[in-house]
Amino acid sequence: MTTVGILGGGQLARMMALSGAPLGLRFLVMDTVADACAGQFAPLIVGDWRDEAALGEFASKVDVATFDFENVPAESAQWLADRVPVFPQPRALAIAQDRLAEKTLFRELDIPVPEFAAIATREDLDNAIAKLGTPCILKTRRLGYDGKGQFRIKTPADAAAAWEALGAQAVTVGLILEGFVAFERELSVVAVRGRDGEFRTWPLTENWHVDGVLSASLAPAKVDAALAQTAFAHAKKLAEALDYVGVFALELFCRDGVLLANELAPRVHNSGHWTIEGSETSQFQNHLRAVLGLPLGDTRMVGMACMLNWIGAMPDANAVLAEAGGHWHDYGKEPRSGRKVGHATLRADSAADLAATLERVGVALGREAQVAPVIASLRG
Repeated sequence: MTTVGILGGGQLARMMALSGAPLGLRFLVMDTVADACAGQFAPLIVGDWRDEAALGEFASKVDVATFDFENVPAESAQWLADRVPVFPQPRALAIAQDRLAEKTLFRELDIPVPEFAAIATREDLDNAIAKLGTPCILKTRRLGYDGKGQFRIKTPADAAAAWEALGAQAVTVGLILEGFVAFERELSVVAVRGRDGEFRTWPLTENWHVDGVLSASLAPAKVDAALAQTAFAHAKKLAEALDYVGVFALELFCRDGVLLANELAPRVHNSGHWTIEGSETSQFQNHLRAVLGLPLGDTRMVGMACMLNWIGAMPDANAVLAEAGGHWHDYGKEPRSGRKVGHATLRADSAADLAATLERVGVALGREAQVAPVIASLRG
């Protein structure tokens, strides 16, 4: 029986293990904390990412390794790759961990991106603000996610506060200044590439965020076919350049009918959770198929789907479970402010039916504001 090792023991690893059970797979998870929620479904090794003894124990017990967390040090992934097959390759992880390297790669591949500049000093920041204009966003090059490690600069007068907030990290993790994009929509391509180079995508997904954290995803996004094909072409170009194996997400801004790449997530992705019930093959099972060199599954949709994220604490499940197309996912996490603790996916055969379902669920849970933009998109 094949054992798949997963670096990172969060909800993504948990859902990966659940999706791999029908394939007869075993799993071993490594995380830095003993209460990692994937440990409820698979054996767990607790250790620091740079602990070679823990990594060595992990490597000795798995046939292939992957990760659910992009902040695993790329050096640790490479150390592991010297001993056991690791997919995606550590190079993809290293590039995705560095916003400057990531944006530079996008530009080299002729994938449009917002203007950006590397920042090492306060003088660099002032010069870049003068060049890019305001508003703009100062970000750490590494470690920031879900809105963390960022400072929005509305006018040049905000430069001092931005430097005070993040300047100390210019030496440790580096900084990048990005031009602000007044986008109309946030979209994502969730795609998979096999060991043999086969490439597939799920339908384009539209996303809504609150305070930098994903709130809702709708698939398929209501876009014209040409825009969707452009998004898929960007994703394929990126996957081939990185010789990528597994599932990834390319996050995009849409402004005036033009797509701008925001970031690459080298793993299964929150905006693809709807694929569990909303597609023929979920992102989680297709990731495992790719990593193991198995044939990829069909990515066509089954109806239409909307995923709602639960942040901080789980609401009452009854409103979702009462719906014919309602599906509930509790990650088994302790409630905590800002923490992703679960999600729900609502599925229907038509836009009208899905909008009506979302309206009922929104009212029942007191989440009208969360579902309102999705309903507007469906009825627009």
